[in-house]
Amino acid sequence: MSEKIAEVIKGSRKIVIKIGSNTLALPDGTQNTEFMASFAAQCAELIKQGKQIILVSSGAQVAGVSTTKEWARKKDVHYRQALCSIGQVELMHQWRKAFQKQGLHIGQLLLTKDDFKNEHRSLNIRNTLFTLVDEGVVPIINENDSVSFDEIKIGDNDNLSALTAILWSADLLILFSDIDGVYSDNPKTNPDAKLVDEVTSIPELRKEIKIGDTNAFGTGGMETKLQAAEKVTAYGIHMLLANGSKDEVLMKLADGSSNGTIFLAE
Repeated sequence: MSEKIAEVIKGSRKIVIKIGSNTLALPDGTQNTEFMASFAAQCAELIKQGKQIILVSSGAQVAGVSTTKEWARKKDVHYRQALCSIGQVELMHQWRKAFQKQGLHIGQLLLTKDDFKNEHRSLNIRNTLFTLVDEGVVPIINENDSVSFDEIKIGDNDNLSALTAILWSADLLILFSDIDGVYSDNPKTNPDAKLVDEVTSIPELRKEIKIGDTNAFGTGGMETKLQAAEKVTAYGIHMLLANGSKDEVLMKLADGSSNGTIFLAE
């Protein structure tokens, strides 16, 4: 039981949830539409409880591979960006279908680093998010990978979700990945690795754990998750890292029956 996680979720009204590519992808690299349908139902339940939800969804490239399989092995940057362009449409189509079953509309925002740096644009993003959420629409955010290049690229959706949470003045950021939380070492290679339940000092945590590499489909690893935690906790926003592939994970975290790592805000 993780009573602290349940307590934080209960006390949070404005929640940003980031879903990583590994959570959205089946082992063959195609979209996990069954997960998307289940997750939309869980979001709908939280919204009924008075929560407000913003979703940061990876998976445009995964969706592009699902749609245009013959491009899957092309590494040229123009093909990768074109694949994201195709995949973003399919990704939003699947999210729209998933939320439509719950009687909810979705809205799309594709952002770059410049959008957060520019005062006028960031104010417009904030106002759009508030309007969508106030009207019961679920905003779904992704990086604009079809036009991004290194100078304007955030590069990973862990940090994108953190910037979104700060801009929206969220209470809680939830990062769903393919691991249960922060471990003392890589649990996939070290069976003695211990799950860290609660973090109050990220500098201390960095001294105690080993940080591994990026996973197969995602652009982030543990490092980008710690960067996201550093960003949001400095603004008084809690962050939760948990395994998105578990059944009914959102509901189980909310009732304290699933574990993860909670980063408590300063």
